[in-house]
Formats: sequence, structure tokens, C-alpha cells
Amino acid sequence: MEYRVLGRTGIKVSTIGLGGGGLENIDAVACEAIIDCSLDEGVNFLDIYNSNPEVRSNVGKALSKYPRDSFVIQGHLCSVWDNGQYRRTRDYNEVVGAFEDFLRRMQLDYVDIGMLHYVDDQKDFDNIFTGEIITYAKELKAKGIIKSLGISTHNPDIAFSAVETGLIDVILFSINAAYDMLPANEDVNILFEESTFKDRIYEGIDPKRNRLYQTCSNAGVALTVMKGYAAGVLFSDQASPFAKALTPVQCLHYCLTRPAVASVMVGVANLQEILAATAYNTASNKEKDYSEVLVSAPRSNLHGHCMYCGHCAPCPEKIDIALVNKYLDLALIQVDVPETVKNHYAVLDHHAHECIACGSCMKNCPFAVNVIDKMKQAVKLFGH
Repeated sequence: MEYRVLGRTGIKVSTIGLGGGGLENIDAVACEAIIDCSLDEGVNFLDIYNSNPEVRSNVGKALSKYPRDSFVIQGHLCSVWDNGQYRRTRDYNEVVGAFEDFLRRMQLDYVDIGMLHYVDDQKDFDNIFTGEIITYAKELKAKGIIKSLGISTHNPDIAFSAVETGLIDVILFSINAAYDMLPANEDVNILFEESTFKDRIYEGIDPKRNRLYQTCSNAGVALTVMKGYAAGVLFSDQASPFAKALTPVQCLHYCLTRPAVASVMVGVANLQEILAATAYNTASNKEKDYSEVLVSAPRSNLHGHCMYCGHCAPCPEKIDIALVNKYLDLALIQVDVPETVKNHYAVLDHHAHECIACGSCMKNCPFAVNVIDKMKQAVKLFGH
């Protein structure tokens, strides 16, 4: 299992995380089996948004036999159980009661990341960040009951606002190859409708979404991913906007090659599904490669857009071209190059000035990126 540092929190998390969605409607034995299998596969990161008391109790019991420092919990505030159903709330008393219930049933003294749950419009965001809920969250953090603060959203504008507060360390955001191609200003509800993807020409990652990922990376705000499989849409030739299915491994690799992404939270309902996700750890580069599906889509025009897929390799000078391009893109959105980006670039084994302009990378690139020009830009920007 690969582990990444969760932005500026310093917490190490597995690149494959366990989402709570699949833990509904299964009994305690099945829940424990999934958690045991996940941890055995190296998963140490769980996102539990669930307000269902049975799920909370099942997960808490399953985790109780493990040392607390062996797993990381992303737990949600503002998620309540009401008459047998999940409900999102902004009522202070309900938020407090539900979170105390979360800690008790999960048998936890603290939560690693306390997530402000499901904030998708600006009015809701403003109410939270000027009211009792953010005060409560900050009090929990001051007491060490929450180690870091996060927010879950499907809306890039809300994610930008969260970064700007300086309070948010982690953003749980919906990322996958299909959503990334959609304009960021559209109603977030359309992300869940198959009709959204019909008769649409894909011309690369939406600029606002791309800028969000870069902004988070530069700010040290980690992205954790929900909807990495686009609710299964990407697994079907018929439903996929690319007219060809992606595998779980390809979906995961797409997400994990976006800037700032630390982990993909995978919702699973059985052991086969968690093993299909953790197969990413042993998958070959060919098995991870998503570029052929994207570039050959019937209504796709990704010409000139670096997708960080790594097809440009191998470089005869051993330059990690995809990584140089990623750092270049991170730097170009800023007036001044952030020190963190400079430092990441500096420690690369080989740098852009070593490019001999042989063009072998450009022959390999399925997206027709002018790599030689990119290397020249990197030299100009970073100095070597």
C-alpha cells in the first residue's frame, strides 16, 4: 500500500481509503469482515459520514480491537439520524448531539479529521462559517477531540471558499474523469444524472476544477476523493461518457494523479469490491493507464492537455516528465512560484534543463502535449 501525507496535517494515510456508503444495510459480521480485510490490505483511512447508529456501532466494534494509532478517521459533523433515516442538519443542538453519539458508538476519544458535512451552496457555507457550528468545531479542535478540520462538498466554488478561510485542512471532493470534464458552475445535482454526459464534447479538465486542485496543493490543503467511480457510471460501456468502461484501478489512478489528492475513499459492500480497489497496489503501469480510454472517446478533444498519465516515459535522460509538468502547472497559477513547489521540484533526481529535445516523449503522448515546450517553460520558471 502506498501512503501519502494528508496535506499540512502531517497525517499519513493510505491512498485507498474506505468510504462509509457500502456499510449501510449489512450486519455487524459483514461490516467487521470488510474492515478486517481493508486493514489487512494496508488501508488505514476511513470516512464515516453515516449517521445510522447501527453502522456507527458496527464500525466502532470492528475497530476496537485495533490500536488507535493504526487507523485514521474522517468523521462528519452535521449528519443526523431522524426517524430511521439520514438527514443533514445545521441545527446546533442536533449537531452536538449527533457528534457525541458518533464518538460514543465509534468508541473514539478523538477524530483525526472532523468534516463539516455536505456544504454545496454559498448561503449554507456562510451560515456555517459565521455561526455556532464553526465555533463548536474550533472548540473541539482546541480540546484535541478533532485534530484537523475538513469540509465535504461537490462544488468547486465552495472548495475555494474553504481554502480561503485558512481553517480547513482537508476537502472531501467529488473527483473522477467524467466530472472533471464538466463545467464547474453547473448545478451540482446534475453530476448524478446520466443524461448530463450525453452529447457533450470533452475538451479537457474544466479550468476551474484544475485550478482548484492546484490551489489546494499550493496551500497544503489535502483532497480526499468521493465518487471516484462516478457511482459506477464509468464501469459501463453504455453509461460511460467515454463510450468505454474504465476499470476500478484506472479510475483510482486518475484520481491519484490529480494535484493535492491524498486518498480515494471507496465505498464497498463486500470483500470482492475492497480487493478490486486494493488491487491498485500491485497493478502494472499498463493496468493503471486511463489515457487510451479518454483520448479515444468519440466526443473527446483533449489535444494539448497534460493528464499526468505518464505515457511520456521512458525519458532517455530519466526526467519524470509528468511530475515536472505537474509542478509547472502548479507554479503557473501563481504570480510568484510557491516555495513548496520550488522545493518539490528541486528534489527531483532530474530536471527540465536536462531535456535533449529528442521528442520521444511527444511520440508517446496520447494527448499531443508539446513536452519540449513544457520543459523550456519549466527551465525558465524554476531556473534549471
